Amino acid sequence: MEKTAVTDIPLIESIYKRWSPRIFAETPVSNEHLRQILEAARWAPSCFNAQPWSFIVGTQENPETFEKLSECLMPGNKDWAAKASFLILAFTELNFSHNGKPNRDASHDVGLALGNLLNQSTMLGLQAHLMAGFSVESARELFGIPETHATVTMLALGYQVDLEAIPEELRERELAPRTRKPLSEIVFSGSNNEPFFTN
Repeated sequence: MEKTAVTDIPLIESIYKRWSPRIFAETPVSNEHLRQILEAARWAPSCFNAQPWSFIVGTQENPETFEKLSECLMPGNKDWAAKASFLILAFTELNFSHNGKPNRDASHDVGLALGNLLNQSTMLGLQAHLMAGFSVESARELFGIPETHATVTMLALGYQVDLEAIPEELRERELAPRTRKPLSEIVFSGSNNEPFFTN
């Protein structure tokens, strides 16, 4: 099943094919693909090349870590995300390692790494769903994340299911069209909020 975005102009495949499913196939994801996805994240740009991001990965084949990550999720997310092949917790170092000063771009940089991860996942036929609905306190406690780091997001990763495999109660939500604000609402010229693109 594909859920391609209807874009105003052509985009690369990994953007228009990426979406956030809430139900995944039971097909296991190979370690080779997982390594490729995380290698893509590793090569993201970052301020001062600090690379402040870190990831904790749980797989269905590594149930101890997977279950600990599941425990961090809010009930509404745990119901579906615990069936994905992988759960990943992303966190980031808040200070530069080379001078100890605050890195105001730390969350931005881990976002770039996650963007690379999503692009690579899509090109491998996988999909990921990022989640803010998790307990930061539980993640800190269960994984010993220090106060020098911020937990940013969790994501579920796996293969999409076939249309026929989506339960009826989830089908409308899963098949709803993807939408975004038009460029005229987010790109401006000057300080008076005049749209940069007029058509």
